[in-house]
Amino acid sequence: MPNVRITSEIGRLRKVLVHTPGREVEAVTPSNREDFLYDDVIDLEAAAEEHRRFTSILKRFADVVVLRDALVETLASPAARQFLIARSEEATADRRLGANFAEMSPEAMADRYIEGFAMPPGPFSERLGRSSYIVPPLPNLFFTRDMSMVIGEAVIVGAMRFASRWPEEALLRTLYGFHPDFAGTPILYDGSDERRHDYSLEGGDVHPLREDLVLAGISERTTVAALDELCDTLFAHTKVRDVIAVALPERSTAIHLDMVWTQVDRELCAAFMPTFRGPTRAPLLHRQKGRAAVHEPANLFSALRDVGLPMEPIYIGGESRAAQEREQWASGSNFLAVAPGTVLAYARNEQTLKAMIEAGFRLVDGRALLLGDAEVTAGERAVITFAGSELVRGGGGPRCMTAPLWRDDV
Repeated sequence: MPNVRITSEIGRLRKVLVHTPGREVEAVTPSNREDFLYDDVIDLEAAAEEHRRFTSILKRFADVVVLRDALVETLASPAARQFLIARSEEATADRRLGANFAEMSPEAMADRYIEGFAMPPGPFSERLGRSSYIVPPLPNLFFTRDMSMVIGEAVIVGAMRFASRWPEEALLRTLYGFHPDFAGTPILYDGSDERRHDYSLEGGDVHPLREDLVLAGISERTTVAALDELCDTLFAHTKVRDVIAVALPERSTAIHLDMVWTQVDRELCAAFMPTFRGPTRAPLLHRQKGRAAVHEPANLFSALRDVGLPMEPIYIGGESRAAQEREQWASGSNFLAVAPGTVLAYARNEQTLKAMIEAGFRLVDGRALLLGDAEVTAGERAVITFAGSELVRGGGGPRCMTAPLWRDDV
């Protein structure tokens, strides 16, 4: 019996990994927010409350694995502790971790790893009021999608583009390697062991659409070299036969593919129109197992038809280009499917939600669902909305904040 299984973006969600924002986000300040990849400084209390409501909705549909709790359970193993320390020392080139972590409880070690391990200040840094870290705080940890992804019955550990997220790779590699629920799961690619230049791969750019089909983004966070290797690995070790790649524009608000595209039902997707239609549309590349040549489809929708998965787009933001750009920035296309046609979304993107209604979806207020004043009927198209005004300022939406571990096959 496998420990994980994902063969689509929309199959009934059974198990998912999440992390509620904690004290680590308080390390983000106006002066260092760009180093931590934040658009803005977010309020911890408000963000945590929004995330707890999001998680409560998820629990109506799936078994929710809390990352911090799973890490504590993992670190009860001496072998896991040593592995995390060794892998972190490789990434940070700081050899003091072992001595500092040696006597900590699993709970204290998990908290210190997530919230940041400050370096003792020297005379200059103390005088100037500046701090450095042996292990930096991980304020992006609540975007669990990026650092690992399941394809088929195996795991890919992400190779994060920016150094502030490198410890996340070691954390997830430790979790999948040593936690009792995941130990023995095949790891197809280990980003925590990646040291080559220009090899980065993040889960926001990897969309398993079918057991034999993956849609991927080439972005500022996922490089061509890493995507080539991913294709070779998937072709060799999984049932994947086709990989369609969208070459996203550089220096875009679409840092990952899921910021401009997600699947919401069997033959429907939510998309940011300028990326897929008209003069600004992104180039596409199609690799097939056993073929050396790469095909360049005219557009994404013809490419999907050619592989037997036709989809119609629901364009986010309505007709206004200004609304399209505003709602794309606010993760308007970043839906999470908990079942075919049942998706979670931020309530703030009004024009996008209007487009979903026009496509046959019913809006369900997440608070009403939790209070028992609303329900979702199996098989209906529904968008469950929740407040995310603080969460979105971290730079992601519902798909970003989840790492699915098990879905039913579609």
